[in-house]
Amino acid sequence: MTSPARADLGPMPMAGVMVTVDELRTDATPDAMFAVVRDVASWPRHLAHYRHVRFHARDASGGDIVEMAAWRPFGPMRWPTWWLSEMAVVPERRVVRFRHIGGITTGMDVEWRIDPLTRGSHVTLTHVWNGPRWPLIGRAAARAVIGPVFVHGIASRTLAGLARAAVTAR
Repeated sequence: MTSPARADLGPMPMAGVMVTVDELRTDATPDAMFAVVRDVASWPRHLAHYRHVRFHARDASGGDIVEMAAWRPFGPMRWPTWWLSEMAVVPERRVVRFRHIGGITTGMDVEWRIDPLTRGSHVTLTHVWNGPRWPLIGRAAARAVIGPVFVHGIASRTLAGLARAAVTAR
């Protein structure tokens, strides 16, 4: 089991070499959307591009270690991706946070934030990262390829798919 301290990833950094923000307005209620987002074990049932989600550690305080793997489609081709993250759930703010601790995106901070609207929810999915520690090309790769092609490509599909699942669950 992880220690309770893992549940607190601190405030989401809002600056980095690579920042991607994906947003969506949905008819799903904030509570329905939050329930679907926090239930990461069920993501592969809702998302065709997710290969698996495996917990390496679970903690009653909300701090978990979770491995995720997804496909990044390129037309008829698919590129496999995976990452290992610390996960923290903040129910009172409808926030789910991740910090990547394994994979090419080690050090990336991720935040799912669900805000209520008069009808439905506004969901913001933010990724902040300083890039891989590759001499000379790490920062450029993060800005030009990893962020816009891989992170946004997977995140936008994940956001849309989970919003559909939350609307269906209402």
